[in-house]
Amino acid sequence: MRLLMVSGDRQVVVGEKGPFHAMQREFSRHFERIDVLVPRPDRPVATTTIWDKVHFHPAPVGRARMAGWIAREGTRLVREHGAQLIVSHDYGWFYNGVGSARISRATGVPYLSELHHVPGHPVAADCKELFDKALARVYVGWALERARAFRVVNDDEMPALLRSWGVPAARILVLPSLYIDLGVFRPVVVEKDVDVLYVGRMVENKGLERIVEAVARLGVVGGAKPRLRMVGKGPRLERTRRLCAERGVQADFIAWVASPEELAELYRRAKVVVCASTCEGGPRFTVEAMACGTPVASTPVGVMSSLLADGTCGELAGFDVDSLVGALLRLLSDDGRREAAGRAAAERAKRFEQVRVVAGYADGLKRLVGEGP
Repeated sequence: MRLLMVSGDRQVVVGEKGPFHAMQREFSRHFERIDVLVPRPDRPVATTTIWDKVHFHPAPVGRARMAGWIAREGTRLVREHGAQLIVSHDYGWFYNGVGSARISRATGVPYLSELHHVPGHPVAADCKELFDKALARVYVGWALERARAFRVVNDDEMPALLRSWGVPAARILVLPSLYIDLGVFRPVVVEKDVDVLYVGRMVENKGLERIVEAVARLGVVGGAKPRLRMVGKGPRLERTRRLCAERGVQADFIAWVASPEELAELYRRAKVVVCASTCEGGPRFTVEAMACGTPVASTPVGVMSSLLADGTCGELAGFDVDSLVGALLRLLSDDGRREAAGRAAAERAKRFEQVRVVAGYADGLKRLVGEGP
């Protein structure tokens, strides 16, 4: 079976070996050929091939012309190389889905709409996310007549939302997107050099200000002020730096980590990993941290509400600073409890083992077009 994927992830074409690069290593074992259309990178890049079978095609146009380019280039690739399914990663202005629908109409190949999360759900961080959620609802209604099905990556939030928008349960595929390489993300005893770690994009919905304020309010834990480390880049980076300085938070910032191995080491060196997001599909970084034996304090987004529900692997917090302070304090103030939570977290993360989960994803796509078990 051959696939055409329409993605928003351009890390591979600029040489960054992130989660999508690692996932394609396993994914390529299940398909004869995979073509991936991605947005225009910051510099001109030709088609990039990885794992022999996966071919990335970067756009030569900006966002305003993406739907048309996707339709033309995707149709060409389907006719030249063949594909039994179009997989569209849908978000933002949904030009991926619009372009994929046009390819489907031109070639007769069905398309699957993937909605990893919807901004503003379960909680909107700002007015923009309220608008984005409304736009997503319009797109889902439009795609309902065009897409073969909708893929979601957790069964805690998204199926109920789509059903409330009129999508029949039979057309919702729950296929997780958290695939963790347990050979890399695994517990190793190392010295802890930071109390609280955040990893991810520095954007509005990540709750960065709440994280900084919560750490500032923790006061002294274990005889010293807590230390915060933040890994990521984005438009709110400088604002977050300033806020740390204003609130007297000891913090260091790392813009980019070159390899999964280095990222795993950062997880292990942290006492607690924190997530204060208002909406997530996963999130991936919290589960990677759990696999490394680091407990998590998180808002109930994505899969975290179920993973942390019983309190054995970490702490659930609300979408407010006070509850986040409480969750962090319960973990940081009791070394024995935190270490036990880390061991339980590593055990629970095993369900996301990469080979098994990616195989389930591939089988789900094959079943959708009648070629799977």
